[in-house]
Amino acid sequence: MCSSIEKNKLAPFWEQALGSLDTEQWEQLCDGCGRCCLKKLKDHETEEVFYTRVICRHFEEGSSRCDCYGKRSELVPDCVVVSHADREEFIWMPDTCAYRLRSEDKPLFSWHPLIAGDRKLMKDSGISVVGRVISEEFVHDEGVEEHVIRWVSN
Repeated sequence: MCSSIEKNKLAPFWEQALGSLDTEQWEQLCDGCGRCCLKKLKDHETEEVFYTRVICRHFEEGSSRCDCYGKRSELVPDCVVVSHADREEFIWMPDTCAYRLRSEDKPLFSWHPLIAGDRKLMKDSGISVVGRVISEEFVHDEGVEEHVIRWVSN
């Protein structure tokens, strides 16, 4: 009979507690959807978070990655660096985010690249933001509200 500690060692790393992951595993947990890079608005009365199709200027649609990943918190002060986020900051992450799911002890979705084996199913499932966004470079701050979307839930 296996103890729970032994079972954890047998489980894939993405099923283990976030605190037990090494840097490489932590980075692999990201599905690369880009949803965390979308500009969000918060209703201060209801605390509800609304996603917009406006995306950070550093998001590269071709690679679905940040072009300044190592310096993102310096260049974009309100960027949530999830490796240092406490549980309360996960509210800013979409409900499909692996970091948020695992922080809530929920399993990853079947489309996640770690389970599916590549990003095709994630893209086919409509999770990726590629082709659906506009860079913040082209939207004035006061115009962001005009770009609220419904295809990202929270």
